[in-house]
Amino acid sequence: MATPDTEGPLPPTRWALAERGYGQHFAELVERGEDIVGEARLAHTMAPPGGRILDVGAGMGRVGAHLQSLGHQVVAAEPDPDLVAQSRATWPDLDVVPLEILALSPDVLAGAGHTTAYDVITCVGNVLPFVAEGTEVAVLRRLGELLAPGGRILVGFHLVGGPVVDGPESARHYTVAEFQADCADAGLRIDHRFGGYDLRPADDEFTVWILSCA
Repeated sequence: MATPDTEGPLPPTRWALAERGYGQHFAELVERGEDIVGEARLAHTMAPPGGRILDVGAGMGRVGAHLQSLGHQVVAAEPDPDLVAQSRATWPDLDVVPLEILALSPDVLAGAGHTTAYDVITCVGNVLPFVAEGTEVAVLRRLGELLAPGGRILVGFHLVGGPVVDGPESARHYTVAEFQADCADAGLRIDHRFGGYDLRPADDEFTVWILSCA
């Protein structure tokens, strides 16, 4: 599948076309004191002390904020203006760049005063099934371009449905085989696959991947 010209206008993401209650859902979980940082715990083990972490599709900031509280240098990126506002209100110390993944060029990050090479990039919470149609390889390639030497990418998404937002009119049904092929086309190596952020064995409902540059 051809990838878009990332220098021109970006196509609308599937997320922009979805009806969703993501922000309200997680706000309620935070208020109830629920555990919402399972992804962050795994990312923390992947990073060196004080590591440079880029949290893409950061949503309302829950993962990036927790990683920052553990001493990491975190940049969050989120294009949805409502979620950016929620993140800044909930965790005002978390630096949020209001951009989608394909807009995160090294020049843009450097211009905003951020590093352009990260020890860990998190792309969790069903981000990839909601990128714009036909941009999956370009998105994965961009993530690889932003890795520091030896850096790794943490990805997770539902293979069947989803807990908050799902549906054939918005989210893509992203199969394991399709994702593996896209990673290869993007120059990324699949180091591990699990069934959850607690490293349970892979299953047919949810998938967690750890990637690095091939």
